[in-house]
Formats: sequence, structure tokens, C-alpha cells
Amino acid sequence: MSTEPRLAEVTDPDPAQQAAPGSDQAVKETLEDYTLRFAPRSYRRWTPMVVATTALGGIAYMADFSIGAGIGLAHGTGNALLAIAVAAVVIFVTGFPLAYYGARYNIDLDLITRGSGFGYFGSVLTSVIFASFTFIFFALEGSIMAQGLKLGLGLPLWLGYLVSTLMVIPLVIYGMTALSKLQVWTTPIWLLLMVGPLVYLVATDPGSVDRFLAYAGTDGDGGVNTASVLLGAGVCLSLIAQIGEQIDYLRFMPPKTEANKRSWWTAVVMAGPGWVVLGALKQAIGVFLAVYIIAEVGPTAAPEPIQQFKHAFDAMMPSWIVLPLAVVLVVISQIKINVTNAYSGSLAWTNSFTRVTKRYPGRMVFVLVNLGFALALMEADMFSFLNSILGFYSNCAIAWVVTVATDIGINKYVLKLSPHAPEFRRGMLYAVNPVGVVAFVAASGLSIAMYFHALGDTLQPYSPVAAALIAFVLTPLMAVVTKGKYYLRRTDDGIAEPLLDEDGNPSAVTYECHVCRQQFERPDVAACQTHDAVVCSLCLSTDKVGDHVLPAAPSVA
Repeated sequence: MSTEPRLAEVTDPDPAQQAAPGSDQAVKETLEDYTLRFAPRSYRRWTPMVVATTALGGIAYMADFSIGAGIGLAHGTGNALLAIAVAAVVIFVTGFPLAYYGARYNIDLDLITRGSGFGYFGSVLTSVIFASFTFIFFALEGSIMAQGLKLGLGLPLWLGYLVSTLMVIPLVIYGMTALSKLQVWTTPIWLLLMVGPLVYLVATDPGSVDRFLAYAGTDGDGGVNTASVLLGAGVCLSLIAQIGEQIDYLRFMPPKTEANKRSWWTAVVMAGPGWVVLGALKQAIGVFLAVYIIAEVGPTAAPEPIQQFKHAFDAMMPSWIVLPLAVVLVVISQIKINVTNAYSGSLAWTNSFTRVTKRYPGRMVFVLVNLGFALALMEADMFSFLNSILGFYSNCAIAWVVTVATDIGINKYVLKLSPHAPEFRRGMLYAVNPVGVVAFVAASGLSIAMYFHALGDTLQPYSPVAAALIAFVLTPLMAVVTKGKYYLRRTDDGIAEPLLDEDGNPSAVTYECHVCRQQFERPDVAACQTHDAVVCSLCLSTDKVGDHVLPAAPSVA
């Protein structure tokens, strides 16, 4: 099929008109988050540095301090620092291609996953995993905030959990505009409160550094060993899915041009895979602060960030201001990350639900669903078995991210079996692509079995390594075996206008969807099967009978 639908006037359309069909609520929501679709150029008005600052503001979470402290207390400083470094390298390397694709083609990680080995419905698996990541870490941050509210204001933990959940709802309703302002204005305060105490302690008590480096941990003799390093790295690697939240911001990057390419690349690297540099530093600081205060609060409370910073502030400030400052730091951090967790989680749930049911219920429904899961975890006291949850979860997250990163880096650029330009529209993709699905299921399944000692105690620490290696090997192997024929259901979307402009950026040419009568940019539309017109990606997703979905091309089927 090769038709040329009516081309709309190429203007700078009102983003409010780029709406999902069916309700005013959908109109308002797509104004901010473009839940199931490409983020149009007309909306992406932020500079690269503003986008990067907003994205980095989302990693102001306190969980890193707890994760680092937990690993350090169990395995000793030497093993903890090596584990943190190993995980950081893996996260950076796998995050780079994903961040580039999200920023270059202005789509989120779910849309990237669809065309990078999983297929239109196959990526529902990974959307659920990413949504799980957001509510697990929302619960973790909410638990940390509740600890702060209990210590500072005397609130019982159950009430603190509820407060930390409800307070983010007003902020997350408005999407990228509200989040960018929140992150930019709160980041300097957060950095000052986090870095100040560490600098002071090192300057005034040099012996604290020696004690930190010499700490042997409760499970070892202080020596470095592979099992301890890998167990610690597995916990840190549970954060590998954080790249999905970074991409939820990076997809709003402006087009890459000759004039802005330096700032564009700086922003992508810094706010994409570069998030892990700050994350690793926070984990190391968590080990340092836990060792510093362990004699005062004991190993049980030492991983609690409120205790860590309370005692750090106590060394440098009058006692009357210590607790309020510690509580302020915890609250700011919790708000900064949990608006992102709630936002990104709602996108992931909405993506999955709409594809499976062909209904768009509104993103706010899934904001509440995600918060409900998080609140249940908090009330179940997930903080007390944090490392076990993260160690198990990391196997699924590693398998997913490594599979997609390998498909981009190897299958697209080396083997050239995967289409170079990302594809996410219904009708253009097969329902399931065995390349990514088989690699992911095998990698996550075997690594989870190893984690639960099914293959013996000796191999248990190696489960994250197994997840990464199996995904890395099977992804190109499956592409070769299938000859790449399950990536695209058809190669022609029925529109003559190229998807990309002369600079390789998604085209800003606009078309009118004949179903919802709204304006959409070129990458977000395809020709209609039954009309000489175009249909937007969300109308295709919600087409219950498939009237508008293009048939499989004979040469590809």
C-alpha cells in the first residue's frame, strides 16, 4: 500500500491539540506526558541542560545511601567499593545506547523496547518489570521519609508511609512542566545538604577515613573475595532500570543539530548513563556514614539515611538545628525521586494496559495504582528485607536492559539485522519478536533460579553475571537464527514523507489524524487501511477491531 494522506499545514501546533481520543482528560494528559507516543518537536522547548538538570534531579533519592551501607556492613568496605564500581560500569555501558536512542528519537524506553527485539505485545513483559521498579523504589524512598518523620515529628511509621504517598499526587499530575521546575529549584539545596557534612567530617576527623577503609563487615574478615563483590554488585544492579526514568526526561531533548551538538551530547551522557556516577558516589558515602555512626546506633539503624545524616549534622552544627535539617534533606530527596517514580510508573502501566485492552483509561488511574502497590510494600516493612528484594529484582532488570542495549549496539550497528530507526507503531511491528523475548526469558529465568540456590550455593552469587551474559549472547544469536525477519511486520507505513529530516532528527511535518481530528508529527502517524488518510499511534493502539491497522506486507509476512 502506498498512499499519500492529506498533509496538514506545517505550523507549530498547540500541544493541547495533540490528544488521545475519547476524553478531555486524555487531552490534558497528553499535553504533558505523551504517554503512548513520540514526544513532538513542538513540545520540546527546553534546552539540553534544562532537560539534563531535570533528569538528574530525579536521582536525588536516599536509597543509594541505604544500599551502600547495607553492602558495606555485610561485606566490608573493600568488597562494597568494588561491588559498587562493577555495577556502575555495567550500568553505564548498557545505559549509553538506550539514552542515545531515547534522546535522538524522542521515545521512552518501552517504545524503544518494542522495536529492539520484543515486538508490539512482547514489550508488555518489560513494561511490567519497569513499573515494578518504580513502585519498589517509591516504597523504599517512602520508608526512608517515614523514618525521618518519625524521628523528627514523632509520626508513627504507618502514618508516615501514608503521608509520603499522598504528598506526591498533586505534583505528578502535571507531568514534565511541573517536574522540570521542581527539580531545577531543589537540586542546589539538596546538593549542599548532602555534600556539606561529608566534607566537614573528612576535614575535621581524618581518622574517619582510616576506619572506613579498614572496616571488615559482619560477614567477612575484611579481605576482598569474588562472591562478596558479586553479591553486592547484584544489589547495586537492581538500579539498572533507572535508565528508564532518565529516558522519560531525555525524550524531551531538542533536535540534535550542528549548532547544539556539544551541549546535546553532554546532556545525554551526563543525564543518561552518567547518572550512575553520582549514584555510585552516594553508595560509597552511605558506606562511609554507616561506618562512622555504627558505634552510636548499631548495625541495624546504621543503613537508615535519617540516622546517617542526623549524626553527620550533629558533628558540625548546634543540636537544635540538626534534626530539622536532617528531616528537610530526607523530605526533599523523597519528593524529588518519588514524583519521578509515580510519573514513570504511571506511564509504564498505561502503556501495558492500553496495548492489551485497547482502552486508554487515563494516566491518573495508574498513578493511583502504582502508589497503592508502593503503600502496600511500605506497610509490609520492605525496608527490613531490602537487599533480598533488590537482589532478586536485579536479575529481571539486568536481563531486560542488557537485551535491549545489545540489540541496539550489536544487532542494529554490527550485524545490521535489526532496523536502524526505532519503530513502535501498531501494524508496523510483529506482536512478538523471539529475539528479545527468548533472550530475556532465558536470562531472567536462569539467573533467578541461580539466585534461589536452584543450581547450588556456589553459583548463587553469580546470578547477575549470568543474567547479563546470557542476554548478551542470546540476543545476537537469536537475531542470526531468525535472520531478523520478526522485527518489522511491514517496512512501508504508507506515507511518502521521510520519518527523519536532513539532520537525522524525527521530522516535524504534521498530519491530521482522521479518527481524533488532531495534529501529529510525522513519526507518530501511519496510513489508514480503510481510508485515504492517516491515523495517530494512540488511535491505532485503541482500535478494537483493527479497521485502521495496515495489513502485513506480503514481502515481510
